[in-house]
Parts: sequence; C-alpha cells; structure tokens
Amino acid sequence: MVVRYDDMQLSQIFRALADATRRDILRRTLVGAVSVSGLAVDYAMSFAAVQKHVAVLEEAGLVIKETAGRERLVRAVPTQIARARACLDQLELIWRHRLNALDAVLAESKE
Repeated sequence: MVVRYDDMQLSQIFRALADATRRDILRRTLVGAVSVSGLAVDYAMSFAAVQKHVAVLEEAGLVIKETAGRERLVRAVPTQIARARACLDQLELIWRHRLNALDAVLAESKE
C-alpha cells in the first residue's frame, strides 16, 4: 500500500488516534459492535462527550455507526487502521535505512 503523506484523511486518522479515549473506543469496537450508550458507561465523562469522541473517529473513517432498532452501534473499520499502519511502516523503513547508513559510516571510521 502506497501512502501519500499529504493525504488529509491520513491526518484525520492520526489526529483521532492522538487521544487515549478514542484509541480505547477503537480497541473496543474492533472486538465487535458496541452501542454508544454501552461505550459511555465505561468512561468518567458525559454521554455527549463520548458521542463527540465517536464523531471524531467516524470523521476519520476509523468507525462507522449503524442503526439497530433504537440503538446506534459503533464498529471499527480495519482498513483505515491499516492505512495508518502502512504509513508508520514506511516511515520505519526510511529510518532503518538511515540508521543502517550511519552504522556503515561509523564502522568505516573505526577501521
């Protein structure tokens, strides 16, 4: 997967993942769909605050909300998580290459 670093949605993904509560919501919804009210009970914040966290995740495409009767279920979107992972993998490769080049220079200077 080729990642464009100027991709606005990728920026939204990382912005959404910057918050511990949102990362926890994402973790919980990877296991299975959870209602917004089911999410809210586990956080020391208002229901509206949890809804706002879910909205940020939804804007980033990390979760989707589905209606099931009277409930709004939140479910993670693994393909968006894969985009973030691909970006981090590419950055890691760049830095590994740079560190290997530095190791080579340092090894030459010792000889």
